[in-house]
Amino acid sequence: MDRVLIKQIQKINKREENILNPKEKPLLKNKVLPFVDRIQDKIQDKIPEKLSSTLETAFYQSFRLFFEKGNKYIEKTYNKDDKQFEFEINDYAIDKKLNNKSLRRLDKPSNYSNILNTSFSVLEGSVLGVLGIGLPDIPIFISLILKTINEVALSYGFDYNAPEEKAYILLLIRGALSKAEQQKEVNKEIDSFAHMVDNQIAGDIDLEEYTKLTSAVLSDTLLTAKFVQGIPIIGAVGGIVNYNVIQKIGRYSKLKYKKRYLLKKFGDENK
Repeated sequence: MDRVLIKQIQKINKREENILNPKEKPLLKNKVLPFVDRIQDKIQDKIPEKLSSTLETAFYQSFRLFFEKGNKYIEKTYNKDDKQFEFEINDYAIDKKLNNKSLRRLDKPSNYSNILNTSFSVLEGSVLGVLGIGLPDIPIFISLILKTINEVALSYGFDYNAPEEKAYILLLIRGALSKAEQQKEVNKEIDSFAHMVDNQIAGDIDLEEYTKLTSAVLSDTLLTAKFVQGIPIIGAVGGIVNYNVIQKIGRYSKLKYKKRYLLKKFGDENK
């Protein structure tokens, strides 16, 4: 069983490596990206200076709202008990016989949830963009991000309500959306944090600081998009941006939670 687990962990590490060090595509690099950069430069010249801090504050307040009030509103969009029961069944099947088939079954709920959430993100962003609604949709967008991660967490047997898991979720968002060397550093921080939590050696957690850092990354990622989304009709581009963000977060979260699950299995096997 150890050999199978090691092979699966190696596959996860390889997928992470592809995210952290994406291959350059000549057409994208030489034609598409320069064009996009020129468009963004023109848009950014028109963005009010205070929008960045306003956007960051809106993300920060939305995270605090959901973390302080709990996930009861988000949990109305899925059945937590059913998802936990489904994990227990899949986990039992893996304990009985660990193979590709049982692992694909474990992955299935998170795959299905990610498809639904990315699809909804396109609809939400496009409709509100056509109406010229940018900043006011942030609580909806944050709830969709948290819903996506929550469902992935449940698929691999992790409950998201503990303070350390909330901090881990914020780290995942930063890891998914950060760029270049910063993303690599956050990825290391995520692995180190997960190791401490899963081995019950985590120290004090400053959830406030994690929230501020993640809000800043989201603000930086979505600044131009949220400005454009506030322009009626043209703002329909918000659907594309929302899809891209949710897709990145969902894919990255799945890798990290599955890695935690496999490492815990490996540790249990070697106790």
